[in-house]
Amino acid sequence: MQNLWTSLLLSPALCGVMIYFAGTAVAGETPTSLEISEPLTVTSPAKKVDNFTQERVMAQVTSVSQLSDVQTTDWAFQALQSLVERYGCIAGYPNSTYRGNRALTRYEFAAGLNACLDRVNELIATATDDLVTKEDLATLQRLQENFAAELATLRGRVDALEAKTAELEANQFSTTTKLQGEVVAVVSDVLSGDRVNDAEITDKNTTLGARARIEFVTSFTGKDTLFTRIQTNNILGPNIGTPEGSLSFAGEDGTTNATIDALYYQFPLGEKTQVIAIANAGAADDITDTVNIFDGDGSSGALSTFGTRNPIYYQMDGAGLGITHEFGDKFALSLGYLANSANDPSANNGLFNGGYGALAQLTIKPSDRFTVGLTYINAYNQELGTGSNAANPRTFLGGVVQNLTGSEEPASVPFSSNSYGLQASFALSSKFVLGGWVGYTNATNLSTAEGLISRGDVDIWNYAITLGFPDLGKKGNLAGIIVGMEPKVTSSSISEISKDKDTSYHVEAFYQYKVSDNITITPGIIWLTAPDHNSSNDSVVIGALRTTFSF
Repeated sequence: MQNLWTSLLLSPALCGVMIYFAGTAVAGETPTSLEISEPLTVTSPAKKVDNFTQERVMAQVTSVSQLSDVQTTDWAFQALQSLVERYGCIAGYPNSTYRGNRALTRYEFAAGLNACLDRVNELIATATDDLVTKEDLATLQRLQENFAAELATLRGRVDALEAKTAELEANQFSTTTKLQGEVVAVVSDVLSGDRVNDAEITDKNTTLGARARIEFVTSFTGKDTLFTRIQTNNILGPNIGTPEGSLSFAGEDGTTNATIDALYYQFPLGEKTQVIAIANAGAADDITDTVNIFDGDGSSGALSTFGTRNPIYYQMDGAGLGITHEFGDKFALSLGYLANSANDPSANNGLFNGGYGALAQLTIKPSDRFTVGLTYINAYNQELGTGSNAANPRTFLGGVVQNLTGSEEPASVPFSSNSYGLQASFALSSKFVLGGWVGYTNATNLSTAEGLISRGDVDIWNYAITLGFPDLGKKGNLAGIIVGMEPKVTSSSISEISKDKDTSYHVEAFYQYKVSDNITITPGIIWLTAPDHNSSNDSVVIGALRTTFSF
């Protein structure tokens, strides 16, 4: 009985010590455990304690009201009141403060512990206060007996949890790295349309291709990310004689060679700033928000390159740096620079002499349901990758110069461009999201290819309206409709480039069905009303069935 009494006395006293040194706990927060970051060392009693100044000497208090910085609303008020007025086991500072939200030294901990233990020993020795009655002891014993089974079950669950945790730690892939991946398998074909630009569409066979990715997501601090992706991709989209209707998941050469497709390191610089250093295969969506719920990088969302994001974003790729700073909850400024031949030391290449894209975007979020992006991109030797042939003038003029000179390799005509974009997304409800964008690009050729072409510039416009239907039919599903105009040359002062005479509309519809947490199936079609912005061409319908496996 004496041991039980002693333990009962010690428990609140030790609680007092814990409250005494709970330096990180503040009013309204849950108390945290004490962390000792340095090994404990034994100090000679004769050694002078330099940091125990007179200002930090604590005095015993007899009422919690003596502590001016302790309020009745503080989470530990009741405990402090009990320990001060019942046990006399709390000390304050000479200026009548308790300072419950500051850290303490080991010396202060020792002083508080000693004071409480002295008080407990005094109470046990004198037993002058009726602190514990026989009825209290009987109640505690009865409670212990009544809940013996529950306590035993709880101990068993804790032991089992500790065993499972130990097993996971022993067999985990890495303490710092998460392994994840996906496989995108696509069946596609040209369902309708025979001729574009006076040439027959020969790519009209049903094809099956796959893109496989293995990703290593590493964090050293819990706030940073080292991302490494290895990819192989043999998907080939149909060639219809124009970049219009290109598929977002298609590869470049149809081979199954595995390469490091993306490598970057992202880390915080303060509470409001994120920095990303990209070593390989970076894109605009790595640096900023493209403000489109259909931007799934080919794995989900839109099937087409055009439907994935505003085409002006495709003028950025390669290696470089990005930084995003948040101004409160409603504004964020993103700046980025990517060079597409950063590792090439030859002439007219490298980090600053080759093709590049430099981005500045202000992202505005008036509410959780509404997002707007204002984008500017300055680029050199970069193209939109979608739209008409003329809307990709560097490639188009390269072919023209090749024909004039009869050379075996296409001539390289340098171009610089300035692009401006406005993107918006508004969730009218949890089941319906309205979005869209408009983009304008002014591109100027910087060479006449030794007098073969004229100097000038071209104006290129594109726009789209998107309708998204999240959770249609089942939670996790996504249906989408995209209607817009892929990049079109509206005016040109380069003699060899004529403006697109007609307007082709891009109409896309898809339904992304979630089979399970790891499998989605997405059938969809892409309809081009006048490919290459030429009404003389047959309208083209492209069908695709995408299946995505993720782990």
